[in-house]
Amino acid sequence: MEWWQAAILGLVEGVTEYLPVSSTGHLIIASSLMGLDDPEVKRSVDAFNIVIQGGAILAVLGLYRQRVGQMIMGMLGRNKAGLRLAIRLIVAFLPAAILGVLLNDIIESSLFFTGPVLTALALGGVYMIAVDRWRMKHLRKQEGEQAEDDGPDLDSMTVRSALIIGLIQCIAMWPGTSRSMMTITGGVMTGLRPKHAAEFSFLLGLPTLGGACVWKLRSNIVESQEQNLPNLFEVFGPVTFVVGLGVATISAVIAVRWLVGFLNRHGLEAFGWYRIILAALLGGLIWAGYVTVGEPGDAKQADTTSATTEAE
Repeated sequence: MEWWQAAILGLVEGVTEYLPVSSTGHLIIASSLMGLDDPEVKRSVDAFNIVIQGGAILAVLGLYRQRVGQMIMGMLGRNKAGLRLAIRLIVAFLPAAILGVLLNDIIESSLFFTGPVLTALALGGVYMIAVDRWRMKHLRKQEGEQAEDDGPDLDSMTVRSALIIGLIQCIAMWPGTSRSMMTITGGVMTGLRPKHAAEFSFLLGLPTLGGACVWKLRSNIVESQEQNLPNLFEVFGPVTFVVGLGVATISAVIAVRWLVGFLNRHGLEAFGWYRIILAALLGGLIWAGYVTVGEPGDAKQADTTSATTEAE
């Protein structure tokens, strides 16, 4: 992988990670169009795409440093509001943490293929349009904008709401679904305004994405040692990671700031239509042979090919 390819993947990851549009779908398109879906490097590229999520984590840590500091002080017994928010994030994080470990291998072997990814993209779009129209209808039955302004924020959300968002987040384990989409819509359905739902989604991404990064990095290193293969750092080198991580961080900062303002003005529906268009585009690129997602058995074949090449 060249440095400019790492920069493009970092840009795609940073922009799409917190937008409810599926970073997976965009990374699949970008990787394939740059020729990074070759079986000999695909395993390392997939791990690279997960690890550079660290850039998205750094972006939220910087933008929401006051909230993070508040939660740290709360855990130390010095800020009650921070402790309440930290507890709610833990409650929301636990379902995905438990199911992610239990279902990771099943998901990668059964769902990371053309049909499931395209289905998740398209149905996710329809789902977002339906949720946004339900939200607007619900608001119109109340007292207009004043009722929305009086809705709960992060300081007053309940543990029950956090658990609901956490359970809904588990659906995002299906590739192409989008973690941000599920957590933001989950927040909206529990009564949060879109901007508050987005903020909770960003903060929930800290442990969720952080856990995924550590898990994927550990898995890549352990599998590399067991199969006598080079790990992703040995395949790409340190410069590639610095570039990818740096670009992902900067682009995620811009994307997060833009998203909050956009949701305040326009809601979720536009992202639903975008997902439907993306599903059609990705399907067309796959049909034309420009993009590959993989078919059952490809992962095993890729490992065998890599092992053979390394042995030779």
